[in-house]
Amino acid sequence: MKFDMGSTTLSDLGKSTEGSSGDLGSLIRQLIAAADPLEGKFNGSGKVAFDSFKAHADEITNDLNGALQDILGGQSGMDTAFGAGDHEQESNAHKNMSAA
Repeated sequence: MKFDMGSTTLSDLGKSTEGSSGDLGSLIRQLIAAADPLEGKFNGSGKVAFDSFKAHADEITNDLNGALQDILGGQSGMDTAFGAGDHEQESNAHKNMSAA
């Protein structure tokens, strides 16, 4: 099995994911705003769940953005590792050509 990836694939993915962080926060705020007209329309456990969602919306947003930042950190680490491996492979190839 061969795995072939361009040299900028992970950095491009990181940039795309980083932009998604702002989008995610915006979407959650839009969801909360869209739910405003439902305030007071629930009873019982539905009301408890709705009130809990509203009360914890900032926490939910922060948790999701934190998870997204962790993904970005992983992507950045993989990009660094792949870049170092690429340079090492080039260096080894030059050494082997010189030795030959």
